[in-house]
Amino acid sequence: MTGSPSEETLKLLMLRSLDGDESAYRHLLHALRRLLVAYYGRRMAAASRADVEDLVQETLLSLHAKRATYDRERPFTAWFFSIARYKLIDHYRGSGARALTEVELDEALEAESSVDAVTARMDVERLLDALPERQRDLIRRVKIEGQSIAEAAAKSGQTELAARVGIHRTLKVLAAKLRGDR
Repeated sequence: MTGSPSEETLKLLMLRSLDGDESAYRHLLHALRRLLVAYYGRRMAAASRADVEDLVQETLLSLHAKRATYDRERPFTAWFFSIARYKLIDHYRGSGARALTEVELDEALEAESSVDAVTARMDVERLLDALPERQRDLIRRVKIEGQSIAEAAAKSGQTELAARVGIHRTLKVLAAKLRGDR
């Protein structure tokens, strides 16, 4: 698995592992290990590699112990990173070094919302990548970068009306894909 795995991929691996697929479970643990090293590495900049590795192992053990509690209807990454967040908080509470101040704890919790944002961004990019270049460019400019339709049309060499119709139609196609209609 190269790059960051998607929510869909991680959830599929989790569901297969819950159904007894040992290979899927190994792949899931490998992918989650890489994500955890990055997750804890960003939040524990001053920590040693050994501390990060210990926390990664504790989190994976906790996942193993709690995996039967996972609700198959819910997003997997939100569930998993809540385990990781609690492990991080426990680490700071139990460390003899210095206590995690309330401000640092708030920052750690606020940073957690970025996990959902990253997952959503990966999903949006995957949807956009499936579009033809012209449609992808218009959607990206107007809906993600916040350009006006007139600006996006001018930059793409289209009339404003053509851009407006193209965006409308593309959003309908994307909505249908998200609903599973296509």
